[in-house]
Amino acid sequence: MNSQLRTPVLEGTDLAPFGRLVEAPSDGLTLADVPVDDLLATTLSSKVLVLRGYGLLDVPDLEDYCRAAGELMRWEFGTILDLVVQDDPKNYLFDSGDVPFHWDGAWSERPPRYFLFQCVQGCAPGAGGETVFSDATRVYRDAPEDLRELWARTTVTYRTDRLAHYGGTMTHPVLATHPTTGETTIRYAEPLDPARYRNPLFLTVDGPSSEDAVRAMTELGERLHDPRYCYEHAWRTGDIVVAENHALLHGRNRFTGSTNRHMQRIQII
Repeated sequence: MNSQLRTPVLEGTDLAPFGRLVEAPSDGLTLADVPVDDLLATTLSSKVLVLRGYGLLDVPDLEDYCRAAGELMRWEFGTILDLVVQDDPKNYLFDSGDVPFHWDGAWSERPPRYFLFQCVQGCAPGAGGETVFSDATRVYRDAPEDLRELWARTTVTYRTDRLAHYGGTMTHPVLATHPTTGETTIRYAEPLDPARYRNPLFLTVDGPSSEDAVRAMTELGERLHDPRYCYEHAWRTGDIVVAENHALLHGRNRFTGSTNRHMQRIQII
């Protein structure tokens, strides 16, 4: 058994339909006071871990903390991505609209196991911008056998211009094996209509017949968005959220109010 599965999990409150909220037991604690092995073990078992009441770390300390858990994904901007709404963005990640489901590191040879957000500035209640996580392992597990068999025969080729820190063309099967738990999971990025999104994403589906491909992708989209499988996180200033990248897909609701939110994201391979 992987050593992560033997590490104690953090005590907290279970979220619905999955996830765990852990609140700081006393004042003056920061993320650095949370044992990183326990942090990852809790995230692995709960899929999403929300820490509240812990002080945020500055960039060097955040890198050091996460590096103790594994290698960090490094991009041209470094290891930490500042997620803020820009005035004239080239990529949809930085505008005020929604972000469809995807998985982190899809364009990389080694996608991260975990990603961590620090919320430097949150949103006012009701302002939108919630991050939505879909439990891809449970979506697969609950699907009927004939649909699972159809997904197993389906591959998707993705194409997008490299206007941000990723892009190009890649082909990926819809189903994959979780590298730690061995569960079957879903790897899928939703298409981005050029009429709605900057830096659109185009998909070509291969494997099944045309009729079966329509069913495979239609039911996939519907099931991933089913509220039974989705946790929406409304961001407060100071929130720290760690997510399990292989079991989940994630996206973002559009902003309906202020777009002054600022988050920092770091990825652990």
